[in-house]
Amino acid sequence: MLHRIRVWDLPTRLFHWLLAICVVFLVATAYAGAMQWHARAGYVVLALLLFRIVWGFIGGRWSRFASFLYAPRSVAAYLRGRAHPDHLVGHNPLGAGSVFAMLVVLLAQVVTGLVGDDEIGFQGPLNRFVSIHRGVAATWYHRQIGQWLVISLVLLHVAAIAYYVVKKRQVLVRPMVVGDKDLATPATPSRDDASSRLVAAAVLAACSALVWWIVRLGSLPPG
Repeated sequence: MLHRIRVWDLPTRLFHWLLAICVVFLVATAYAGAMQWHARAGYVVLALLLFRIVWGFIGGRWSRFASFLYAPRSVAAYLRGRAHPDHLVGHNPLGAGSVFAMLVVLLAQVVTGLVGDDEIGFQGPLNRFVSIHRGVAATWYHRQIGQWLVISLVLLHVAAIAYYVVKKRQVLVRPMVVGDKDLATPATPSRDDASSRLVAAAVLAACSALVWWIVRLGSLPPG
């Protein structure tokens, strides 16, 4: 008998797909040289990342960092084929590592974009708060290292999804669309009701306002 469990709440699912769209858009605009749209998408990504960090503490059961912050012993057991039941509900240890890596790499990419200076025609809104050397160095990282880390993580993520479908007969995309998983054993569901969604909307609005304020700092007169 299978147990249908709400694993991914709606705010987490929307975050996931919006972030995926934004990352693709960022790559496309970077190569097209559409820097204004590239910057705008970066601001959206920053708001989404800030939201996800907050939601990692107050979101649904399986969206919280505490549910997929695994000890090395747990990771080793999973790799040896001795998965804990929780590994089959939310993020498994490998998926958890991917989530944390993506958050860190994207945050670094956004921050370097905010302070960067390509010495041609683009300066990040916070560039005036750093030295010329640091602004140029930020752009160097953004273009030469950061973008390739992002692309590599995305490709690795897609490859992992394909591997689980082909080798383990586990479809990981569907639960991130509908929110539910069919599990062999019962599990605690994530809260996903009108109240929690309203809280998520408020958190996203606050994060968006914070990003707007950060970007606006660059246009304020000194002093």
